[in-house]
Amino acid sequence: METQRYTATTQTQSALATNKVLRNTYMLLAMTLLFSAATAGLAMALQVSQMAGLGALLVSFGILMFAIPRYAESTTGLWLTFAFTGLMGFSIGPILNAYIATFSNGGQIVMLALGGTGVIFLGLSAYALTTKKDFNFLQGFLMVGILLAVVGSFAMLIFPIPLFSLALSGVFVLLMSGLILFQTSRIINGGETNYILATVSLFVALYNLFLSLLHILGAFAGER
Repeated sequence: METQRYTATTQTQSALATNKVLRNTYMLLAMTLLFSAATAGLAMALQVSQMAGLGALLVSFGILMFAIPRYAESTTGLWLTFAFTGLMGFSIGPILNAYIATFSNGGQIVMLALGGTGVIFLGLSAYALTTKKDFNFLQGFLMVGILLAVVGSFAMLIFPIPLFSLALSGVFVLLMSGLILFQTSRIINGGETNYILATVSLFVALYNLFLSLLHILGAFAGER
């Protein structure tokens, strides 16, 4: 009897902890998305250059790789998360301005990409939450796939091939969708207990998903 009671108590505590991580992750994700949207709007209003956007992206990458993992268990980690997402949003500003200036329906393309990103995220999150399926088996595939996709992105800077660029964007859409499923599954199954790291992972997925959809839509629906 005591063993059963202890097991039930442990399971209840585990479920409460998981729900807390999930709730905190979505709350922080919503706030960082709003903050990054504000910094993107600021960059657009200031008409910052592509080089300034690239500089912001490089600084945010440094924060992601070296600072956030170190301070993820402290309040400093929260400030670093906002710094990271704010810089990521700032880096999008010049890209959005370029689309709006290049295409007569640039604003519509941006909104379609934004809407598509939201639909994919909500759909995949709802699927992971309702089925509670373990997507941990995707970890190895995602790591290799993302590494190869990043290498391909650098190769595109040297050898810009439009068709390959589109294919790469399609690959990123699939990889980021898999990352959303994987990270959400880790949270609900107790594999991820740090909501800061979970938020950053989901934000990166949404960032790349949005840019990939924007590129695809620009190629197929853009009107010059």
